[in-house]
Amino acid sequence: MAASKKDKPRPPGAGKKRRRQSKKADPAARIIDAALALSVSQGWRRLTLAAIAEEAGLEVADVRAQFSCKAGILQGLIRRIDEQALMDGADEGSSHRDRLFDLLMRRFDALTPVKPAVTAIARDAWCDPAAVLVTGPSLWCSMSRMLDAAGINTRSLLGPARIKGLGLIYANAFRVWLGDDSEDMAKTMAALDKGLRCAERLQQKFRDERETGAQAA
Repeated sequence: MAASKKDKPRPPGAGKKRRRQSKKADPAARIIDAALALSVSQGWRRLTLAAIAEEAGLEVADVRAQFSCKAGILQGLIRRIDEQALMDGADEGSSHRDRLFDLLMRRFDALTPVKPAVTAIARDAWCDPAAVLVTGPSLWCSMSRMLDAAGINTRSLLGPARIKGLGLIYANAFRVWLGDDSEDMAKTMAALDKGLRCAERLQQKFRDERETGAQAA
């Protein structure tokens, strides 16, 4: 009788080769992927670093070497999403609003494959003070990156207001995205476009009033 696949002897060093390949994989990426996978089945609040380490095939010490806490893993996820959104840069031939729309929709595109996990995290993270404290500044940096990529100055006196304003627009669109079950994210696009257009009108109104004041002076 022919030997089954289980009975066939493995080539010498096969197991070691797989272990070497596994060790070469980016541990931070493995940790983030493990946390996302477990968030769907266990939720974010009950998730432990030990469980994440086991899922990622690492020791807890290896996880702590990359991320000191679960909130740090969220920071890593936000950076990963930003990198994917910024990978191709912004369309130089479009308006600032169009560039921001494109960049933020790329963020949602990058989030869509892990939407069940992100939904679970968003549901539980509000009950995790560390997650709230960490993700707030991380999202601030994220919105600053999006504005910079769109060619909008964030280092002027108006910079903080622009970052905060975009953060509010994105937060509203994110809330819509969580419940958007359409294939083309039509509801998300509509919410994001509405927010950006409103911000554009407010900015133009501010410019007009400033010019009027300067002429009157």
